[in-house]
Amino acid sequence: MAQNSTRRSGRDATEKQFDSVALVLQGGGALGSYQAGVYQALAEADIHPDWVSGISIGAVNSALIAGNAPEKRVEKLREFWETVTKPPLGPLGAPYNPSIKHLNETVHRALNQFRAMGVAALGAPGFFRPRVPSPFVWPAPSPAQLSHYDVAPLQATLERLVDFDRLNSGESRLSVGAVNVRNGNFTYFDTKTHRIDFRHIMASGSLPPGFPATEIDGEFYWDGGIVSNTPLQWVLDSRPRKDTLTFQVDLWSATGELPRDLSEAEVRQKDIMFSSRTREATHQVLNAQRLRRIFRQAYEHLPEEVRALPEVAYLAKEADESVYNIVHLIYHAKNYEGAAKDYEFSRRTMEEHWSAGYAAGRKALSHPEVLQRPHNREGFRVFDFSHEA
Repeated sequence: MAQNSTRRSGRDATEKQFDSVALVLQGGGALGSYQAGVYQALAEADIHPDWVSGISIGAVNSALIAGNAPEKRVEKLREFWETVTKPPLGPLGAPYNPSIKHLNETVHRALNQFRAMGVAALGAPGFFRPRVPSPFVWPAPSPAQLSHYDVAPLQATLERLVDFDRLNSGESRLSVGAVNVRNGNFTYFDTKTHRIDFRHIMASGSLPPGFPATEIDGEFYWDGGIVSNTPLQWVLDSRPRKDTLTFQVDLWSATGELPRDLSEAEVRQKDIMFSSRTREATHQVLNAQRLRRIFRQAYEHLPEEVRALPEVAYLAKEADESVYNIVHLIYHAKNYEGAAKDYEFSRRTMEEHWSAGYAAGRKALSHPEVLQRPHNREGFRVFDFSHEA
C-alpha cells in the first residue's frame, strides 16, 4: 500500500507542476545499462516520460521505452541488456557469477580488459558480430558494409523487443539524432515529423569504423555522437514551449581527475570528447531563459505604440512564462573500467552500471524539490546529485 502511495504521489507531483516530462539519454555503448537503471527508478515512482530522446545507445534505450507499454518497459530493457551481455562463447565464456560480490581493483581491471578483448574479437550477442570478410581484405560493395562489425543482430533484437506501431502512435514522443555522412549535418528523427523504424534507431548508433553507415531514403547516416552526444538542446528548444521536467542521463563525466599515466589519459580524453559539455549547454539555455523572462516582465510596462513595433512583437513571441527543471544524472566510471568501458559488454559490468543508475535515480527522487515547479526569477532550476556536497 505504501509503495502504491509513493507511485501515485510521483505522478501527481509531475502532473500538477509540469506539462511535460522528458527523458534525455546520452550515447555511451556498454555504459547504457546505467540509463536503464535510472528508468527503473522513475518507473517505480510512477513517473513515465511523455518524451524520450536519445543518441546512440541512448536511442536504443529510448526505443525500448517508447515502444512498449509502461508496465513492460523495465522488463524489455532488462531483456535487451541481458541479451547483449551473454558470453559470446556461451558456457565456455565464463558466465556471470552473482555470488562473487567484490574483486580486487587490479583483478577487476584485468578481468574487464579481458572481457573487452573478447567482445572486440567475437562481438556481442544480439547486437553486433565480426564482419566476414573483413573490409581490410575485401573492398566493401557499399557504405552499408564498410565496417568491422555487422549489426544485423541488432536489427533482429529491435524488431523483437520494440513495438514500432506503439512507438509511432503518439502515446510518447521519441527523438533520435544522427549525422548525414554526405553533408555532415545533424538530423533528428522525431515521431512528431517522421515514422520511425529500426533504421532510425540503428542510424543514431552507427559509429564508424566499428559500425557501418545506415541508409535511410537514399542517404547514409552515422552516430549522432560524432556531432553532439546529447539531445538536451533539441528538447529544450522545442516549440511551443511547455513547463518541462527533464531527466538528463549522461554516461560520460565532463569533470574528472588529472590522468597519471597514458591509460588514464585515454580514458579522460574519451570522457571529455563524449560528454558534449552538458553543463555548458545547460548554461546557454539558462541564459536564454533568463533573457526571455526578463523581456516578458519588461514587456508588461511598454506603451502600446512600442509593443506594436515589429521587432518588439517578434521578441514578445519568444518570451513566455515557461519553466524548466533539469535533473542531471551522470555516471562516474570506476578506476578499473579503463578506456574500453564503452564496449565491455559483460554481465557483471552491466549489473554494476544498472545498479548505479537505479541508486542515482532513487537518490534524485528522494529530493522533493526535483518535482516542484521552480519559483525563482529565471523559472529554471538545475539539479545534480552525482556527488554529495
